[in-house]
Amino acid sequence: MIDELTPSKAAYKFTHVLDLFSQVHGTARFPIDIVALAMDAANQFGWKDPITQVEAANIQKFEGALFANDERSKWCLLYNSAMKSPGRIRFTQAHELGHYVLHRQQRNAFNCAEDDVVNREAHEATIEAQADSFAATLLMPLNDFRSQMNDAENFEGLGACAERYGVSLTAATLRWLKNTDRQAVLVVHRDGYMRWAYSSNAAARNGAFFRSRQQLVEVPSQSLAANELVLTERTGVEVSARTWFPHAPENLALREMKLTATDYDTTMTLLVLPRGMSAWPPWQDREVAR
Repeated sequence: MIDELTPSKAAYKFTHVLDLFSQVHGTARFPIDIVALAMDAANQFGWKDPITQVEAANIQKFEGALFANDERSKWCLLYNSAMKSPGRIRFTQAHELGHYVLHRQQRNAFNCAEDDVVNREAHEATIEAQADSFAATLLMPLNDFRSQMNDAENFEGLGACAERYGVSLTAATLRWLKNTDRQAVLVVHRDGYMRWAYSSNAAARNGAFFRSRQQLVEVPSQSLAANELVLTERTGVEVSARTWFPHAPENLALREMKLTATDYDTTMTLLVLPRGMSAWPPWQDREVAR
């Protein structure tokens, strides 16, 4: 029954089929053809309400959509025709496929904005987080992902993964952050202020996070991120940990990487902290993380 499917179980079912097909036919395993997979999804599960259309459409304010016909006998998967990045398109398609596999009995239609498709929730309580988890697991199987990264821990390795799986660098970086035991933080910023930030579990436990959703957070003026003369630094440079985290131990350094996406007027900064480093303020000044 569909209620028994979790994002990982559903994704792994497709993964087994794709692995076998690639081995038998000698075809490239990655990137995945999500359109073909979506059109065949009902056959894989023995369902009678298939996805019969996967099309680009002008759906302003949304990245993707999935909806059934009046009889609920077939489904249409749409993705925003204005999206420039093939990686964003593939992830959006996989996200909507996740809704079809996991949630189609709950609703007749799904409309997903950017924050839904690249969901940054650490848990899987919402259907958007579940569809996102499905997409990431399907497109970037963890065993292969870890093998490709090979402890690279920088934008060089993450960029290679993004190219291999045909996804955006953002999606590949979030995949790594959600599964690494390293303390690392991704900061996406524009005009000197953070749009959003995401910390690995290890970093968050040690106080290395930013409340960018709750308040306007400025990028530190002495950081590589704020240096307009440097647009790209893929492998990282050492900066004082206190540049980003004022309560970090003195004389401790972290690695800071940077990539500027001129098409989107956005910059990505990746911070990799020393193992075991605490960024918490003194206990009497500490606020409980929410």
